[in-house]
Amino acid sequence: MKGRVTVRLKGGVLDVQGKAIAGALDGLGFEGVSSVRVGKVFEVELATDDAEQATAQLDAMATKLLANPVMESFVVELVDG
Repeated sequence: MKGRVTVRLKGGVLDVQGKAIAGALDGLGFEGVSSVRVGKVFEVELATDDAEQATAQLDAMATKLLANPVMESFVVELVDG
């Protein structure tokens, strides 16, 4: 079973990388970009066919390693393929 964990900075956290990307886009002529927020996506292959177990494993992985709960939030989902 394949799962996906999407990690994003929480709303009040300054996204320095996103700010730099927004500036670079403007420099490249992409007008009208008011802000960019950067995140990360983890695709994980799990050796289980149990959706509940897979979701619990992904949630534990995100909580313990993939996301910093002080600064980031995450969404866990199961995906086809």
